[in-house]
Amino acid sequence: MTTPATVGRPELKIPGHSKGLLDVFHDRFLLRLIVRKELRVRYRGSILGMVWSYVKPLTQFLVFFFAMGVFLKLRETIPDYVVYLFAGIVTINYFSEAFGNATRCLVWNAPLINKIFLPRELFPVASLWVAIIHFLPQFIVLLLAALISGWRPSFTELLAGVLGFAIVSILALGLGLIFGAINVFYRDAENFVDLILMVATWCSPVLYSWQMVFTSTPRWLWYIYQANPLTAAVELFHHAFWYGALNEAEVATALAAYDGLPIQPNHLWTVGLIALLVSCGILAIGQLVFRRLEGRFAQEL
Repeated sequence: MTTPATVGRPELKIPGHSKGLLDVFHDRFLLRLIVRKELRVRYRGSILGMVWSYVKPLTQFLVFFFAMGVFLKLRETIPDYVVYLFAGIVTINYFSEAFGNATRCLVWNAPLINKIFLPRELFPVASLWVAIIHFLPQFIVLLLAALISGWRPSFTELLAGVLGFAIVSILALGLGLIFGAINVFYRDAENFVDLILMVATWCSPVLYSWQMVFTSTPRWLWYIYQANPLTAAVELFHHAFWYGALNEAEVATALAAYDGLPIQPNHLWTVGLIALLVSCGILAIGQLVFRRLEGRFAQEL
């Protein structure tokens, strides 16, 4: 019953309960503070600071380019291998940082969680935003490399890039919520995540072409490979930044190298939309697991 004394008062909330990810939109100021804190902590005492966002992926790219492109001669069968490789590396690096940091963020912020109540989902979402900040410099380099290669984006190519980015973001956040919550109780979770990230680069067509998997595996294994949302995301990034820059001679070289198989897998958009739905399902499961366990975070940390 409303009385004159209660008119204008904010609705009271039960302590320790939140609306999950919906509260993140209402607490955008807190989210910005946490993101700034994460960046300050990460680069405290660092001379180069954000320059590491260029140095690390560049070093990784050079190692893979010479190992796979030069020594194993993949650049002879995959045209414009530089852009192809870097588009995949950018995608996987973004996923690895977002997922890995979201898994550890609650443990890292244990003192803050123990002192005050705030929506715990802020921490995984902040980890995602930090990963996006580090993704941007790599993305700019990818754009420049694609433009130098002759890339002139069409609407469908831009849409493919947006869809690939959405798949990786939603998937990383959903998995981060699941493993981040479990990691509060069992620190083995972060070691398991490290194993996942170790093989993630090899379980999607980052260093090699999808045709190599298609021609060397049973069909049932190929369908499992295609069911990986990261595979769809990487192929969408290839479609966005690599495929459109190929000329007729490069297309002919690629077709000849793989006995006439198409440059890109069939039904790319269908597979991409399915990957988006799977990622959304993982996010929903992650939110359920997170909310079920968050009541014991403070006592466990």
